[in-house]
Amino acid sequence: MPARVKSATDAADFGQNLRPGERAPATYAASGMPSRGRHYPESDCPTRSPFQRDRDRILHATAFRRLTYKTQVFLPHEGDHFRTRLTHSLEVAQIARTIARQLRLDEDLAETIALAHDLGHSPFGHAGERALDAAMKQFGGFDHNAQSLRIVTALERKYLAFDGLNLTWETLEGLAKHNGPVCNKDGAVAKVVRHIEAWSPLELGQWPSAEAQVASLADDVAYLSHDVDDGLRAKLISFDMLFDVPLVGPIAKDVAAIAEDAEPSRAIYEVTRRMITAMVGDIVTESRRRLSEIAPHVADDIRTAGRATISFSPGMTSNLARLKSFLFQSVYHHRRVLDVMEKAEQVVHDLFAKYQSDPEALPAGWRGVLRNLDERRRARLACDFLAGQTDRYALAEHRRLFDVTPELG
Repeated sequence: MPARVKSATDAADFGQNLRPGERAPATYAASGMPSRGRHYPESDCPTRSPFQRDRDRILHATAFRRLTYKTQVFLPHEGDHFRTRLTHSLEVAQIARTIARQLRLDEDLAETIALAHDLGHSPFGHAGERALDAAMKQFGGFDHNAQSLRIVTALERKYLAFDGLNLTWETLEGLAKHNGPVCNKDGAVAKVVRHIEAWSPLELGQWPSAEAQVASLADDVAYLSHDVDDGLRAKLISFDMLFDVPLVGPIAKDVAAIAEDAEPSRAIYEVTRRMITAMVGDIVTESRRRLSEIAPHVADDIRTAGRATISFSPGMTSNLARLKSFLFQSVYHHRRVLDVMEKAEQVVHDLFAKYQSDPEALPAGWRGVLRNLDERRRARLACDFLAGQTDRYALAEHRRLFDVTPELG
C-alpha cells in the first residue's frame, strides 16, 4: 500500500477556515487522515482539497452532463417537472452534505460520491439496465455501479496524461463499496477494480468510509421522497392511497387535514419535505448512537467496524421496506410505466444487436476500434457506447438504424 504522505493541501487542512458556529470534521472523518492519493501522481491544487477536486472533475465530466436526459422513473419528455437522473443526483448530494455536516464528516467526499454514484446508468433507467444486462449475459453482464467505475477510471477521456478522471482512492472506494462490502470476488464491481487493486487495494470485504455510507442512505432518502412526489404529480397514486403506508401515511393524513384548500402541488411538496426531514433525522440519531458505541478514532475504525456505522434505525428500516413495496407495486409496476419501459427495453435490445453485428452502424471513432477486438471486447465496447447514450440519443439512433421505432408515451 502506498505511503500516506500528508501534503500542505491535504483534505485535513481544509476544515480549518470555518464559519462561525461550524465545527471541524471529526477525527474519524475521511479528511482526518491523509488521502491515499491518486493512481497517477499529480501536483496538489492550491485552492481545493483532494475531494473538492474530485467533485469538480465529476461535475465537468461528459457522463455527468448526459444525466440531464437519462430517465429516473418517467421519461424526460413526459414532463419538465419529473426527476431525471441528473436532478436525482443533485438531490442525493444535497442530502448527503446535510447528513455529513451533522455527523462531522467530510462533506466534500460525501457530496462527491453522491454526485458520481449514478454516472454508469444506461438510457431509460432500470429498464435499460435490464436490457443491457440481458444482452451482455454471455459477456459478463452489465451493472451500473461497475459502469460508474469504468467511466471514472477509463471511459472519460479529457486529460492529456491519463484516461479517466484519476480520482482519489477514497472516492473510488466510495463508488465501489457505497452499498456495503463487495463480497462477490467474481462480481462486476470486483472485476472492474482489479487494476485499481494492483495500485492500492480497496479492501472490498470491509465497510467503506462513513462518507460513502452517508451517500448510500442519501440515495434512499432522495428516491423514496421524490418517487412519492412524482407518483402523485403523475396521478399514478393519490393521497388516499398513502394513508396506510408507513412513514408517509401519517404525514399525508396530517397534510390532507390542514391543506384541504391548498394547491395540490403545495400539498405534495409538504408531504415530501416532511418525509426527507423524518428520514434524515432518523439517520443522524441512529448513526450518532452507533458512533458512540464504536467510538472510532480514525476513518479506518469505521471501515473495520464489522457493520454499518451510518444507518436508519430498525423501526425506520422496517417502515421503508413497506414503503418501497408500495412504490414497487403502485408506481414502478403501474401499467402506464411498464408499457413505456417494455418499449424502451426493446430499443436498447435492438441497438445492442445492431452494433454487435454491424460495426458500420457505430460512429467512426468507435468503429475503427471495434474491428480489431475479439467478440467479448467488441460486446463490451458496444455496451459502453450504448450505456453512455441519453434517452433521446438512443431513440434518435433507433430511428436512424431501423424502419420502425416504438413510441414511448
